[in-house]
Amino acid sequence: MTGWRVRDYHQDDLEGVVRVDMESSTTEEPALFPLADAVSALQDLHPAVVATADDVVVGAAVSRVEGDRAWILRICMAPAWRHQGLGSALITALEQRLFTDGVRTVYAALPEGETGAAALRNRGFGARSGLVLFEKRRPLPPQTADMLSSLGAELPTGGLWQEVAGMEREKQLIERRLVLPLAHPDLAAEHGVELPRAVMLFGPPGTGKSTFAHAIAGRLGWPFLELFPARLAAEYGLATGLNRRFDEVSRLDHVLVFIDEVEEVAGERGGADATAVGVVNELLKAIVRFRRQDGRLLVCATNNVTALDSAFLRHGRFDYVLPIGPPDHRARTALWESYLARAGAEADSEALASASEGFTPADIAHAARTVSQAGFERTFDTGTRVLPVTDDYLDTIRGTQPTVSGGMAQEFAEQTEQYARL
Repeated sequence: MTGWRVRDYHQDDLEGVVRVDMESSTTEEPALFPLADAVSALQDLHPAVVATADDVVVGAAVSRVEGDRAWILRICMAPAWRHQGLGSALITALEQRLFTDGVRTVYAALPEGETGAAALRNRGFGARSGLVLFEKRRPLPPQTADMLSSLGAELPTGGLWQEVAGMEREKQLIERRLVLPLAHPDLAAEHGVELPRAVMLFGPPGTGKSTFAHAIAGRLGWPFLELFPARLAAEYGLATGLNRRFDEVSRLDHVLVFIDEVEEVAGERGGADATAVGVVNELLKAIVRFRRQDGRLLVCATNNVTALDSAFLRHGRFDYVLPIGPPDHRARTALWESYLARAGAEADSEALASASEGFTPADIAHAARTVSQAGFERTFDTGTRVLPVTDDYLDTIRGTQPTVSGGMAQEFAEQTEQYARL
């Protein structure tokens, strides 16, 4: 009794496949084929199969056929269903459909250790030795590259998304609301979906808001440009600097613009001096202009959404106001597991997750680094490798002050209730 059923992909399975794909990766290496390619293949009705358990998608295999050859673009499984033969079952079912359609050769390329690699070997796929994967991305036009360089923009890698360990609820929300429609604007338009132009992320310090902004840009393959109000103020005066920078951004084809701690430039105007009022007004007008163009997304982040001017969050300016809170127990467990794997440590991730309640991802990263550094120093001093154990981590956790206090957690819950727009 396997507990799953493998069948052909149906169009209403798309959301489930995307969800499972987000959970599936077991390596930090980015996939050869981005998720957008797999989604396009599904929309174009190339052969694909899914596995369901209790009518919930728990696995998928997606291909693209080119004449008598086919590429497997995705083999993904929910973590709870790994190591039970599901990967082999998915590949077997996909093979049957491909060979029935006249395909003679099936190719797959996965990072070593990635989900599905063992299943491919089990199904008789041979690894070609002596091959090197060459890759070249379309270069940016010189004018665009020069402008991005002058603005201080960067091109994040797609692997950033996998680095956001845990936080699956936030990742799924961002993937569905932002990434999918922006990556597939034509399909979104067919469903009457207006493309998101601006999003506000709010939550306590250290919860990963800026990391999410970088990861979204990497997921879309867009340049990432952070605006630094203090720098703009020093160079041009803040109101003029904001206006000038948004005008420059309007010349780019695609870009994600990020403003961190936006409350510094968009705070409540009541009782503010004329200069502060002018800055808020200029930013509001810039957002209106920004929203008129396709291929761009404004991401703002704040630690305290109540400090923002009320007009700033009005409908029509920000499509979504998304809470990014401290990781729950499941997310903390995933975060600890990722750090334990890097350190080669065999420690109880569940115990560490329980002990680190209230920790942000930044807090957990700090504690993990502290333990790793201590282990490195002991190894260096003794000449024998010392691997951390559970008690090493627990001692460090006890000595670490969590960023989010009980009062801050309560405030965040209240702000989520009042301001979140999902």
